[in-house]
Amino acid sequence: MTSPESPSVAKPLTVPTVAGLAGGSPVLTPEWIAALRGSLSLSQADRLRQNAVTNNDIGALALNRQVLGNRDGHFSHRIRIKGVTNQKKSGRCWMFAALNTLRPRLIRNHGMEDFEFSVAYLQFWDKLERANLFLEEVIELRDRDYLDREWEMMSRHTLHEGGWWNFLVALVEKYGVVPREVMPETQVSADTGKWETVFRRLVMSRAARMLDRHADGAGIDELREMKVRILEEVYRLLVISFGEPPVEFGWRFKMRQPKSAAAESDDASWQVESRDLAAAETFTPKSFYDRFVGRSLADFVCLYNDPKNGYHRHFEFDRARNVAGAACMGFVNVSMDEMKQAAVRSILDDQPMWFAVNMGIDQSKELGMMQHRLFDYETLFGTDLSLSKTDRARFHADVSNHAMALIGVDLDGGGKPVKWLVENSWGDKEGDGGLWTIHDEWFDEHVYTIIVDRRHVPDEVLRCFDEVPTVLPAWYPGAAVVS
Repeated sequence: MTSPESPSVAKPLTVPTVAGLAGGSPVLTPEWIAALRGSLSLSQADRLRQNAVTNNDIGALALNRQVLGNRDGHFSHRIRIKGVTNQKKSGRCWMFAALNTLRPRLIRNHGMEDFEFSVAYLQFWDKLERANLFLEEVIELRDRDYLDREWEMMSRHTLHEGGWWNFLVALVEKYGVVPREVMPETQVSADTGKWETVFRRLVMSRAARMLDRHADGAGIDELREMKVRILEEVYRLLVISFGEPPVEFGWRFKMRQPKSAAAESDDASWQVESRDLAAAETFTPKSFYDRFVGRSLADFVCLYNDPKNGYHRHFEFDRARNVAGAACMGFVNVSMDEMKQAAVRSILDDQPMWFAVNMGIDQSKELGMMQHRLFDYETLFGTDLSLSKTDRARFHADVSNHAMALIGVDLDGGGKPVKWLVENSWGDKEGDGGLWTIHDEWFDEHVYTIIVDRRHVPDEVLRCFDEVPTVLPAWYPGAAVVS
């Protein structure tokens, strides 16, 4: 036996295995950390990965050269467009994408040299409508606890500048549209970051006063009287920031004069020998829409792909609207094959589509390309990163965050899509001159919504829109607006 005075003899440390700890403490104990250290064995390939990853941009390292070798840039069916729009530093992709689906036919049908809608005009009314909606929701939920989930979603999202197709529909039906020249962009409309903070603070500070009055016993009538005065302040802020929207305006446009009938078959048709002007006319925003767009946006329906819900069912995202009293975002859930068939029919009919995607994975601004595993992180790190579309919804990951216009498709000999052409709203310096190519496997994985003319949707799907929709809560995966 060792005496107390004798020096102790160190015992060798027994390192437990990770497997032996798996059923133990939920806490990362020192023993568990030791087991993790003991389990590590870096191969020569892992050492090379470590050197590469710690010294380089992982996107550049993971860029898949095998995928890049399959690009050809050609499409069997392509809708002709004129120019590329630019949302700049704003969350207005949903507006630009929607208006970009209307623009090509307007230019073609009226023989215009060029045309752009004023996004600032609709942006103005969108902000006023959202302020009104927010204050109405505050009145509606005035007795809820601030930790209530519905209150939280209202507080976070109602004033947000993102949106869905139905947001644009509500604005156009109520306020019409105007050309870009009639209400041009301002510094605020194109760079909204700081201004959004001012706007939200104004509306929320006044909403807080409403709640204080409610706590003192004010009824709904008094709260709505307060709302009117608050909206006067909001309108003033908007006019200072965007200018005041026109009630009536005069306008004329340059007419396109193709050089020859043969030139109509290609992009040369946009070259002009003379720039004849159409006669000047006076319009209201709604009469302008009727004259130059001339079709009801009710002709378009929303198809959605959500593998976690049953197909051929009608759903609605609760509170997914920007105008009080307007319909929330409703859709029929369909398979990807059904969605793509409708999209192909639309492109063959020369009708672009609004659609929403997750833009945060496997896309390159430099290349204008979206391809599944465009960035091969699995090989780079030597691990499996697969996660199905269903499981991504389960974890509220990888949902729609950007809207664009779908304008082309490349079909193989059997009529199946190989790739798709996209008009973005990030200007012509991004992507391939403002355009992106979506390869079909990426479409399957990361496209969630298309807005398509009902003429291109099968009757059995259209009948689903007649059913009473199942309402999904505002916090449902994918319900948050795109921007």
